[in-house]
Amino acid sequence: MAASRFSAVLFDCDGILVDSEPITQAVLREMLIELGWDISEEETIRRFVGKAFLDEWRVIHEHTGHRIDQEWILGFRVRRDAALRERLAPVPGAVDAVHAIAERLPVACVSGADRGKIEMQLEIAGLSDVFGDRVFSGMELPRSKPAPDVYLAAAGSLGIDSATAAVIEDSGSGIAAGIAAGASVFGFAPGGPTYLSAAALLRLGVHAVFDSMVELPSLVLDAAAVA
Repeated sequence: MAASRFSAVLFDCDGILVDSEPITQAVLREMLIELGWDISEEETIRRFVGKAFLDEWRVIHEHTGHRIDQEWILGFRVRRDAALRERLAPVPGAVDAVHAIAERLPVACVSGADRGKIEMQLEIAGLSDVFGDRVFSGMELPRSKPAPDVYLAAAGSLGIDSATAAVIEDSGSGIAAGIAAGASVFGFAPGGPTYLSAAALLRLGVHAVFDSMVELPSLVLDAAAVA
């Protein structure tokens, strides 16, 4: 296999490493209904996948009259984490893909979620040892995705230029963050209600689209595949 032109691979977590979004969005929808917003599953996904609650408080207030605060967010996290511990599974093929890539290149997990959730999910998926301390949360920076801050922080910690990184993403905000950081973004489009279509990912400017984690190692490790 030819040498990769990338110096590191930076993985988003939700929807990329673990199939968490259907679980998380179901809990969120339940809590929004409790606030008085009769929101559908489809609208919950469209409005909130890949976004931070603190950035979306206005739309929640508009539909419920409730100004969410840290207490509400902490309550959501408790219910979300309980559901994730019970039902979470890795994205098919993701664990093997990460291991294959990590044998050749540095890897990091770069998420917009809170650190507690990220670390819990990596542990459930059996990926904690692979990523080690190379786990980055956008919530610990002044701006989370779609701002590039968390990807720039990860690249800086790894000692690389972010323009030489491959970013693996599935959401609009994550793709925007990776592109703004100057990285080559690979969009994951396996189908399903919580994922964007391949056409939508290409319109957002991804470098390439793939629909199975089995494809990913060759995409980022083989120079011919990404040239």
